[in-house]
Amino acid sequence: MTEDDVIAHIAALEGVVVWTASPGDGSPEIAWGDSFAYCSPDGTVPAATQPFATVVTKDHPDDVSSQLNRPGTFRVNIHAGKDAAARVLAQQQDTARTGAQPSVSDLAAADVLRPHPTYGRAGWLAVINPGERTEALTRALLTTAWENARSRH
Repeated sequence: MTEDDVIAHIAALEGVVVWTASPGDGSPEIAWGDSFAYCSPDGTVPAATQPFATVVTKDHPDDVSSQLNRPGTFRVNIHAGKDAAARVLAQQQDTARTGAQPSVSDLAAADVLRPHPTYGRAGWLAVINPGERTEALTRALLTTAWENARSRH
């Protein structure tokens, strides 16, 4: 999946606004180029709501473990919820034990679902450059995160 593929998948969900921070929109420079997905049936970026997913295109000062400053590297962050995240991560660790994918502990490995490096305890999952191993699961988790956000809206 490319960054555009991820954003297109999210944007196709009903009542979703995907906002990409850019110069002149009031966002901090560190966020420029990053995209934020909100459940917002009225089509506006909500002022007091957290996104249900983000696409981050670079390292942030307090979050460098993913090494996003490599060319063509991005990370999809998904608010799965604590229970769902725990279930998915347990399944991923079982798969990693069989050697079918890199270890979840390799924080810069692409195409591996893992806890978000900063917000993992809050039920956020992350995947760098989703590919063959994680594309279907990433799409499913994004859709579930949207459904959860929609039910809270």
